[in-house]
Amino acid sequence: MSPFSIENKTILVTGASSGIGRAVAVSCAEMGATVIITARNEQRLDETLSLMSGKNHTMIVADLSDFMQIKKIVEKLPKLDGFVSVAGIARPLIAALAENCDIEEIFQTNTFSAISLTQQLIQQKKLNKKASLVYISSISGTKIGYIGNGLYGASKGAIEGYIKSTALELAPRNIRLNTVVPGMIETPILYHCEISTKQLEEDKKRYPLKRYGKPEEVAYAVIYLLSDAAQWVTGTSLLIDGGFTLN
Repeated sequence: MSPFSIENKTILVTGASSGIGRAVAVSCAEMGATVIITARNEQRLDETLSLMSGKNHTMIVADLSDFMQIKKIVEKLPKLDGFVSVAGIARPLIAALAENCDIEEIFQTNTFSAISLTQQLIQQKKLNKKASLVYISSISGTKIGYIGNGLYGASKGAIEGYIKSTALELAPRNIRLNTVVPGMIETPILYHCEISTKQLEEDKKRYPLKRYGKPEEVAYAVIYLLSDAAQWVTGTSLLIDGGFTLN
């Protein structure tokens, strides 16, 4: 039995309708896990489910910005061996133009929903002993800064702080909390924004490996942290950025 296996583990993945969340869900299924996926968009979530190999996977359509929906989701869940928090939004806003509604929406989606879901999993006793909780962070706000990315970076930095203390609280039950900290990841959303393809190609040259990461490469890092191979890893951040922060 490989220590890197997640076969027969039951794992919840949020933000699974596209991008990194979809890659995590599909990869976990390929590795033999039973996966529960959730997101707001039913059609795209169903597309993710259709890509997942194996049986017994389920999907729950929900808006994680609504606390009551979070509570109901957790009530439906079986006991979990893993939880992967991927759901998030990125909205470039310079400090002078950000309004309170922007602050609330970004933090509610990227930070508060992940914390609330974690608390409900603990309170409703939905985590098996030795469960692994993994949160997708970012180099933005934790390693570097970008103009217009202050709110997004702050929302990710808050998660980094949260997991360190909570990892100590849950350590007596051998429940681990870690983050994966990616650089820029190649997802379709990059090519449906205001940045031109030429600008993106130029930006890739700033990475020592001369490319952006792939969603499945983030998924592989997540799988490592979900597996028994990472049993002695908690409260830490796994950086995968193609060497960008070496510059």
